[in-house]
Amino acid sequence: MLTIFESILPVFLLVVLGTLLKRWRLIDRDMWNGLEQLGFFVLFPCLLFTTLAKAEFSGIAAGDIAIGSIGSVTFIALLLALAWPLFRLAGVSGASFTSVFQTSTRWNAFIALAIGEKLYGAHSLALVALVATLIIIPLNFYNIAVLVWFGGGTRSLKTFAYKIVTNPMIIGSVLGVAVNLMGIRIYDPLMQATELVADASLSLGLIMVGAGLKLADALRPRPLAVLPVVMKLVFMPLVMTGAAYALGMRGEPLLTIAMGASVPTAMNGYVLAKQMGGDAPLYAAVATLQTIASFFTIPMVLAATAYLAGG
Repeated sequence: MLTIFESILPVFLLVVLGTLLKRWRLIDRDMWNGLEQLGFFVLFPCLLFTTLAKAEFSGIAAGDIAIGSIGSVTFIALLLALAWPLFRLAGVSGASFTSVFQTSTRWNAFIALAIGEKLYGAHSLALVALVATLIIIPLNFYNIAVLVWFGGGTRSLKTFAYKIVTNPMIIGSVLGVAVNLMGIRIYDPLMQATELVADASLSLGLIMVGAGLKLADALRPRPLAVLPVVMKLVFMPLVMTGAAYALGMRGEPLLTIAMGASVPTAMNGYVLAKQMGGDAPLYAAVATLQTIASFFTIPMVLAATAYLAGG
């Protein structure tokens, strides 16, 4: 377990660096906004594209991974949606429910990809990217649907569809898979330029995760914030790893699935919460708590999964 802990430590040190840089105000606030947009619209889509375009999928049970990953996130999303009457009885507003839903289902692909590459190398990076590709559309579908329905905004099908089809991560993932499966050869200088852009994505992405944390909100969290922390860091790894194990996955693929399931929620959901009538302060508090807690829970999940997988 110490080996796992030390392996993921560099990832979380970059997150801490981002938090300190933001706190010490060494970088202008407007610059942070620009870096966030650069990562979301350019760097991260390039990483997904290049990883998936070059990935060797022949040794990956894509069908089982699709069933396990999509089935797991759908199960958790459905469970939360069915629990809405209980939330309402407890006095939870629709806006707060959207943030509970988002932080219980979204996952931080920056952290997942960085840890996957650090622990298991390029093959794991491709597997995490594949899982991200498989679940990014249903996850965005479920979360945007909940925000549209409970966030108090206009319940427009056109707006909903636009949010899905214009998501840069979806575009980068779909293009990468298409290039791979169709055997399209990209002009070498162009591919190399794209790879150079992609190389900057993980380190900058982790720094941006740290910069986005709201420590003040996390120091005095509402009791409601505990639920999505448990759902994301404990329940989702149990469900997704259990599904993968039941489908026959073992070894590195099972460990990669477990690692991806155990990372904290994505920070881009905070922006959506602000834009679409969600509870943004609750989202920020939960995301911060999850990120801090995951530093300890991810090694525990991986150690337990390694034991389950027989080493």
